[in-house]
Amino acid sequence: MNNLYFDYALRTRYAETDQMGVVYYGNYPQYLEIGRVEWLRSIGFTYKTMEEEGIIMPVVSLQIQYKKPALYDELITIRTILKNMPSSKIEFDYELFNEKGELLSTANTILVFVNAQTWRPTRCPDKILDLIKIKSENQ
Repeated sequence: MNNLYFDYALRTRYAETDQMGVVYYGNYPQYLEIGRVEWLRSIGFTYKTMEEEGIIMPVVSLQIQYKKPALYDELITIRTILKNMPSSKIEFDYELFNEKGELLSTANTILVFVNAQTWRPTRCPDKILDLIKIKSENQ
């Protein structure tokens, strides 16, 4: 499972910026969420399906380092990297780049798999573990 990652590009919107045309720092966690959801979709599973099967994934840790500002109408790439094989938690590293390939931000999140009915931690679903193994063999 070496460096299992997925790149997702999005264009920054006017509503996400301040008066100077700089993306407001509080929008970055939403970008990370987009990266995670699309990473999961890229391996063949959706967050929606997981919720329908009774598993939710709250964020328990979030760290962001801002290197350079993202600007209005800039195409940014969110690289979402699975840090290690999930257990009852899953950890991602992120790198955000602008169109010039300049590193804008790095981040890390830890999420916990939780049974939606009991609100107790649970193991990562086997379906996800199997898809990760298949994807890492083919990447």
